[in-house]
Amino acid sequence: MTGYEPPTVLPRELLGRPDMRAAIAAHDFGTVFRLARRHAGISYSKIAAECDIKPERVGTLARGRGSVTTFDKIVRIADALRIPGALLGLAVRPWETAPVPSVPAHITTEIGNDVQRRTFLRATTGAGLAVSLPALVRPELTGRLGADIPQRLRARAARLRRLDNVLGGGDTYRVYLGEYQSTKAALREATYSEATKRGLLSVLSEQAQQAGWAAFDGGREADAAGLYRDSYQAATEAGDADLAGNALAFLAYQTVAGDRRSGVEIATRSCETISPGAPAGVRALLYERRAWACAVAGLASETEQALADAGVALSEADGQPQPDWVAWVDSTELQIMSGRCWTELRRPLRAVPALEGALAQYDDSHARDKALYLSWLADAYLIAGEVEQSAAVVGRALDLSDGVASVRPHRRLASVLGRLGGHHAVPAVAELMERSAT
Repeated sequence: MTGYEPPTVLPRELLGRPDMRAAIAAHDFGTVFRLARRHAGISYSKIAAECDIKPERVGTLARGRGSVTTFDKIVRIADALRIPGALLGLAVRPWETAPVPSVPAHITTEIGNDVQRRTFLRATTGAGLAVSLPALVRPELTGRLGADIPQRLRARAARLRRLDNVLGGGDTYRVYLGEYQSTKAALREATYSEATKRGLLSVLSEQAQQAGWAAFDGGREADAAGLYRDSYQAATEAGDADLAGNALAFLAYQTVAGDRRSGVEIATRSCETISPGAPAGVRALLYERRAWACAVAGLASETEQALADAGVALSEADGQPQPDWVAWVDSTELQIMSGRCWTELRRPLRAVPALEGALAQYDDSHARDKALYLSWLADAYLIAGEVEQSAAVVGRALDLSDGVASVRPHRRLASVLGRLGGHHAVPAVAELMERSAT
């Protein structure tokens, strides 16, 4: 790819135009095509040929009708028009020649939990480094791929997953999306055995879930849903029931906020994928997600049963190896989910002890998650009529969430603050409202 120069390359001055930049950022490819023809003389027929789009479709897009949303097609357009990956939220493309910034060895060796490292990573992600950072050790995915490639990619995904401990989805989305797109391109362009193909599809499913989670966390909900569906398809094709179930669980977690019935149905389907040999952590995670969907839908007995099933699954772990993508599921996580569920069901006497006990073990460096979970504790206190205590917890959560690139704690805290507003006469609430306004 790097030696071929398409006839549709956008001139540098055209790429620098504000209207072109705005169209690219919005993924408004119809406007991109129209500006390319108007200002660079690039015909729609050439664009169609290089982007593998029907000519009539290019014309329709240029007239402002329809949109391009699939990742494969966006990547194809980026390569054909030589639009730098960073402008589209993609990984650095193979034909880009920008030098890779140097990275301190301790950052590439292990993603730790201290605040200084989080600040460094946030700053470098914003500068595009996080897209380049994983490329330092990415396996070559061209030509004939060996049987070891899927496992190497899986180990790499496990390392990159640690970014999610200290950064929000707004910072990590491009990193995870780039990994997903790289593997998808390898499946399309490289050669491999049937067994290697199944391994690559399984890794692709795992990468799509991580990218989908970052998209959801960063407020890109349509992208998240699309990635979860892609993950389910890849896992099904790979014959990986565990990842297929988790893709459905992710989709249920997102869906239930807007459609409770559908969310519960999808979560139930995810649990139906559990096989007798499924790892304990996988079973626990799927049951937890079903418990959450049931709690949001107001189904108390179903919630309690799902939480109990998750507890049984965890008790059966017995030191057996678990997939890295469920490594965070433990008794503390189950306590937190239990507390969240009982808060949603307006059972503060159950919710408060579970959340307080679990959060006492949570380090502040996990700022996004701790702030998010504190919002449910604040809610539980408010339901119980402990207004001052609720305000104090919200204040703590606001401190933690400051600067975190995640929409979820901010949305949750805004919701709790709205309910606290009815108690403005309470001095602690009045002080909190004044602080949050500034």
